[in-house]
Amino acid sequence: MTTADEQKKKRTQRIRELPFNRMIPNIVTLLALSAGLTSIRFALLDQWEHAVLSLVVAAILDTIDGRVARLLKGASKFGAELDSLSDFVCFGVAPALILYLWAMQDAGRPGWILVMLFTMCCGLRLARFNVATDDDDAPAWKAHFFSGVPAPAGAGLVLIPMIISFQVDAEILRNPWIVSGFLFTVGALLVSSVPTYSFKKLKISRNWIMPTMLIVAGIAAFSVTVPWLTLSVVMALYLSSFFFSIRAQYRFKLADKAKDRISD
Repeated sequence: MTTADEQKKKRTQRIRELPFNRMIPNIVTLLALSAGLTSIRFALLDQWEHAVLSLVVAAILDTIDGRVARLLKGASKFGAELDSLSDFVCFGVAPALILYLWAMQDAGRPGWILVMLFTMCCGLRLARFNVATDDDDAPAWKAHFFSGVPAPAGAGLVLIPMIISFQVDAEILRNPWIVSGFLFTVGALLVSSVPTYSFKKLKISRNWIMPTMLIVAGIAAFSVTVPWLTLSVVMALYLSSFFFSIRAQYRFKLADKAKDRISD
């Protein structure tokens, strides 16, 4: 048997036999996609709280699927494409449709245009992320930032009026003008170059391990007892982090310029 035949046989065997651990990340992604699609079903039934909770589940699954892939060494190009498709449906299509059914139907054609605009901005943000290549000459600090708001965070931010309405009986939150403002503003943040924190490479020092665990436990406890208040606080803290992320990136850039002047 020639070398070419042996290589072909090995490729065929790899296709026929795939370790189950390499399938787990894709299974998690499919579960996230299922949760996103289910949120649309709940919205069609006017079960708004269940719709938002389904998106929360989708966001949690989306957060862990990449980490599971790296842990199990199951990352693949197929998985990356599937993850991007799932993100577009869960965080681009689903929240836009939910808000349209909840408040924007009375806005007529302009309301539908804004709904489509938000979805397109999410698609553009994901496409930009997919085609972005790692720059070997880029400073290490750039790995700590996203360019623009990530898709899951964008879905959470655009649903803030609905989340608040679960706690406060104020019909004004359902006003198409208010929802339109969120759709336009968050859509712009998705495609913007505003630096936002990326926690993918966040490392916790030994002294902060226990406090971090206590904070996570506290968030979990509040999420069970007062889920909407907890989600509102998390969204507010995330919005406030923009000030610190923009300031931090600016300082990094100033430090790089100072180093360049010294080297020159």
